Amino acid sequence: MAVSANASQFPHPQNVPNPHFPKTHNLQTLSFSTNLQTPHISSRKIQEITVCSTSSVATTTSQNPNSDLNELCRHGNLEKALKLLDSMQELQVKVDEEAYVALVRLCEWKRTHGDGARVYRYISNSMTLLSVRLGNALLSMFVRFGNLVDAWYVFGRMGERDVFSWNVLVGGYAKAGFFDEALSLYHRMLWVRIVPDVYTFPCVLRTCGGVPDLARGREVHVHVIRFGFESDVDIVNALITMYVKCGAVGSARVLFDRMPRRDRISWNAMISGYFENGECLEGLRLFLKMREFSVDPDLMTVTSLLSACEVLGDGKLGREIHGYVMKTEMVEDVSMYSVVGYLGEAEKVFCRMEDKDVVLWTSMISGYVNNALPEKAVETYKVMEQEGIMPDEITIATVISACTCLGNLDLGIKLHELADRTGLISYVIVANTLIDMYSKCKCIDKALEVFHQIPAKNVISWTSIILGLRTNNRCFEALIFFRQMKLGLKPNSITLVSVLSACARIGALMCGKEIHAHALRTGVAFDGFLPNAVLDMYVRCGRMGSAWNQFNHNKNDVTAWNIILTGYAQRGKGRNAIELFHTMAESRVDPDEITFMAVLCACSRSCMVSEGLEYFISMKLNYGIVPNLKHYACIVDLLGRAGKLADAHEFIQKMPINPDAAIWGALLNACVIHRQVELGELAAQKIFEFDAHSVGYYILICNLYADSGMWEEVARVRNMMRERGLAVDPGCSWVEVKGKVHAFLSGDNFHPQIEDLNAVLEGFYEKMRSAALTEPESRLNDEVEASKAEIFCGHSERLAVAFGLINTAPGTPIWVTKNLYMCQSCHSTVKFISKVVRREICVRDTEKFHHFKDGFCTCADEGYWGKPDN
Repeated sequence: MAVSANASQFPHPQNVPNPHFPKTHNLQTLSFSTNLQTPHISSRKIQEITVCSTSSVATTTSQNPNSDLNELCRHGNLEKALKLLDSMQELQVKVDEEAYVALVRLCEWKRTHGDGARVYRYISNSMTLLSVRLGNALLSMFVRFGNLVDAWYVFGRMGERDVFSWNVLVGGYAKAGFFDEALSLYHRMLWVRIVPDVYTFPCVLRTCGGVPDLARGREVHVHVIRFGFESDVDIVNALITMYVKCGAVGSARVLFDRMPRRDRISWNAMISGYFENGECLEGLRLFLKMREFSVDPDLMTVTSLLSACEVLGDGKLGREIHGYVMKTEMVEDVSMYSVVGYLGEAEKVFCRMEDKDVVLWTSMISGYVNNALPEKAVETYKVMEQEGIMPDEITIATVISACTCLGNLDLGIKLHELADRTGLISYVIVANTLIDMYSKCKCIDKALEVFHQIPAKNVISWTSIILGLRTNNRCFEALIFFRQMKLGLKPNSITLVSVLSACARIGALMCGKEIHAHALRTGVAFDGFLPNAVLDMYVRCGRMGSAWNQFNHNKNDVTAWNIILTGYAQRGKGRNAIELFHTMAESRVDPDEITFMAVLCACSRSCMVSEGLEYFISMKLNYGIVPNLKHYACIVDLLGRAGKLADAHEFIQKMPINPDAAIWGALLNACVIHRQVELGELAAQKIFEFDAHSVGYYILICNLYADSGMWEEVARVRNMMRERGLAVDPGCSWVEVKGKVHAFLSGDNFHPQIEDLNAVLEGFYEKMRSAALTEPESRLNDEVEASKAEIFCGHSERLAVAFGLINTAPGTPIWVTKNLYMCQSCHSTVKFISKVVRREICVRDTEKFHHFKDGFCTCADEGYWGKPDN
């Protein structure tokens, strides 16, 4: 298996809407063609036709069954209308365009996706070209349903298109997040000389703000003036919103001040724009000016003001605004309070309202989720169910998010089944939240199933599944999905962060570099967490030189310092970590909790006990950071690795907070290193009181028993794992060669070069025998080593190293990443190979980096679990 970093080898996914529009605005032609061939449908006069209902059969005599069809649609009787349509099709009665339009509009109004698709099939079989009226009805329906694939096909089959046709499709692409496609459609619309109207510009301007793309927004502003809409209040309001979304608050204010007539939306857009761009005081001044002009604020104004009060930390002003709402008897809104954290007030308003519809229930549920109260969100949803209120797509998506926070997979599955029954699964927001839930609940196959069923995947869909694959340790697949995504969609910065994390996990340096280059080309390289994601990728791939170059662009961010410190800790370079910590302090960057975790970990790996204890004490004393459980675990690890097991145990007993499984796990790991069975069993007993399902702890106790020759206990623990359905991940190693990542599983004999790889390894084993060294196979005759290698290693890194040797030029360094620990046998083998071939070989296992050169390793031959390599 391989993922190319240079050119994608995946076909264009058929379910991704993509008009294939170029980015240039110099458009020359627009042509649509269809190869659809439909059989000729004959019609004959029918004097009598039967209209059926579910309860009775009535016979209606009519000279024109199309009139009956229109009448049924006018009365909203979709079921009878569809039965009549089926009868007409069966009898080959021609259906009028007006009847089809009425049916399509009724399907859209009732939101019946399946029925709409059924009517469309009939239309497709009877018509090659669609009229403007029927085409617009179909466009409106498919866009409302979020089905951009069929909307695009309908658009292409229309003989003529009016401004409504273009507006609907532009709006559909924009709403689904396909901003580039929406803007390209707008420019094509201009090219075919369709004059925009008052509905075109607000949609296009929202698209420019959504990207955000200030240059294109200014270009559209020019079009507004050219077509004479500069005095239209709605369009100017959209321009103001576009400018504030793009961060150009000054331009927005100029427009606002020049407006001859302003409505409440104008004031709200400008006030909220100030708040969104961090200019809260200016926003409050404009609010006071709004009152001077005798413009009454509405719920949107008040919500923005309350948000600003929360940002400013001005509780007094927030209470005054709330008092104003009460005094003016403004209609209170649940979402107004819940969105800014005033849940108490939201609950009071909610309880006072007698007729609660689905929107009100959803607002309350959403308020709980947004304020980190998922339990209350689920409780409220259950009460809503008891009240007989049917949820909509927003309700379902919100409650699924609450289930994700709680890890409540059972309720999540029930909501999935409800979405399937009601057709709400067709809404991409529901499918995306299901992907996120299944991914975080370790049901990645279910997440993939949902993903593949989405007809029009958006950026969030792809990002969710890529992140889900990464968090479920299926990084190789995450890279494949990223390649597929790029064929039809432009990834955003969050997508790039997710895929960079996958690259870092498996050591895919060239893929990571390609993504870094893409971020620089598209101008998002410094957005959000992306700079630190790039830095983390270089550190985890072992390229500290590139990491330092990236770090120098982001020296004021504590997270960047933490990543570099963690890199030194992973390499066991405690002195370098301490020097960097002092440099950080001199640079006036305040350390945080993660900083001290990295420093303590570095001290632990370098056996710097006294220094580690000093930094632990100075955390609270000098920096005011109260140690948490992870810091205590670092100290237990520090003492344990140094052989001070009694001190580590005493430290745990004297902790001011109750120890968790991780702290006892650190003690157990130290017991494995120093073969202290009795204390190790005590630690394991404590661990399983907290966590009986983490495989790593079972592996540790197995290793402790195996090192001590206690095979009956090893068998007992392995049986316990089988009974609880726990399994050790198979050994897997990755090596990147010429921009492609190659994966090797333990015991995998299906690689196309497997015979060559085994021959290369056998040659090295023969040389080891000739050099009077213990070859791997004879080492594995040792019962202890054989068991440990089976459980922990799998030897997959040997195949990866051999593949690198035969597929790269002599002298080229080989970089391998592994998902398990490196056993002593593999450590000795790779050490010997590095000496024979005179190459640098780096193997990053789950514990540390092993840099082999000339028969030596940077881990000082600690080998496996801290035990010296014999």
